[in-house]
Amino acid sequence: NGPYGGAVASIVTGLSTALGRMVLNYSLQKKSLAQHETLHHDALITLRDLGIRALQLAQADAQAYARLNELWKLGKDDARRARELQAAVEAAIEAPHSVLHVAMETLRLLRQLCGTTNTLLNSDLGMAAILAEAAARSAAWNVRINLPLLEDDCMRDRFHATIAKTLADARDLCQEIEAASESRRTS
Repeated sequence: NGPYGGAVASIVTGLSTALGRMVLNYSLQKKSLAQHETLHHDALITLRDLGIRALQLAQADAQAYARLNELWKLGKDDARRARELQAAVEAAIEAPHSVLHVAMETLRLLRQLCGTTNTLLNSDLGMAAILAEAAARSAAWNVRINLPLLEDDCMRDRFHATIAKTLADARDLCQEIEAASESRRTS
């Protein structure tokens, strides 16, 4: 057994934050970027915290899936299964949904960094964005796969709508970061 999809989405988010931190570390104390020092220091702390949160969510996702899997093994008429299943489904949705939000926070911060970092690392900033978008898309899959298990139709519909909007935003942010990184590389 390897890491499950939820853990992979979390780890990819962590990789995105780590790559963003690397870009910042090579941008700090550059005279030509001195006006961005405060942004860089703040972003380093935020990316560190987002990376830690992403890895914590990998564990939360594994625990939620294990609980759900345990309940599925019980008979459909089992009282414990009936009593605990919806809470387990909600937990199995909440962990990847939180990863989706961490990936989006990462993308928003990476977008703020465009034009403020070492131009030699533009490709790394672009790759960090690609990883964050991939993590968001992966996390969305892990949310959507469990939505049919929700008994509340309104909650299910809200998740579908917000996920669609969030993924569109993730795509747009990633494209903006890539375009900004590419234009700085060629100028």
